[in-house]
Amino acid sequence: MGYERFSPIARCLDIRGTPITVWQPPDIDALIDVAAFERDERIPYWANVWESAIVLAEELATAAGTGLSLLELGCGIGLPAIVAARRGFAATASDYEEDALEAVRYNADRNGVPGLAVRLLDWRAVPVDLGTFDRVVAADVLYERHHATALVGVLARTLAPAGVGLVADPGRARAAEFEPACQAAGLAVERRPARRPLGATGGPAIDVYVIRREPV
Repeated sequence: MGYERFSPIARCLDIRGTPITVWQPPDIDALIDVAAFERDERIPYWANVWESAIVLAEELATAAGTGLSLLELGCGIGLPAIVAARRGFAATASDYEEDALEAVRYNADRNGVPGLAVRLLDWRAVPVDLGTFDRVVAADVLYERHHATALVGVLARTLAPAGVGLVADPGRARAAEFEPACQAAGLAVERRPARRPLGATGGPAIDVYVIRREPV
């Protein structure tokens, strides 16, 4: 039955003047699996489009992607990867949850990018064949104590030599650990002024971190 088993509902978004519709499960709480949480803290964060994903998508919506590769980490429904693919990037959406990848396939097909690549990815065991990318992006993935170090490890592993990382975060407590972890790994990091999605008058302001390799 695929993604249809979640009875996804349409959510209409405006990304820098371009309308885009994504389909997401109607009730995140109904997807919580207590056994999965007890096993490795899995919570179905993937099933919503968070403000950080919208801001990250807005950042990518003005980028020239032709000839460049992009990897989205913790993609969830995959809005940033879909927007990037529409801008010409050779995009790959990755997540720890197979359900999320089903969501990406479903939404990519309905947004005119049926060839969007997807990859099941555990940050603790990055496969050797994953390769490196010109852009590595992530939105709202710094939830748990170990996430900052794990994310930085993947960025260090997957950023091309001249690559750029973009990480969007709504000011979560664990984000305080991200910049020191980048510096410890030899990555330069810049935090842009926090902002809400364009046109939003409420909700969290989103920090966007820009990550590059330190010059040798």
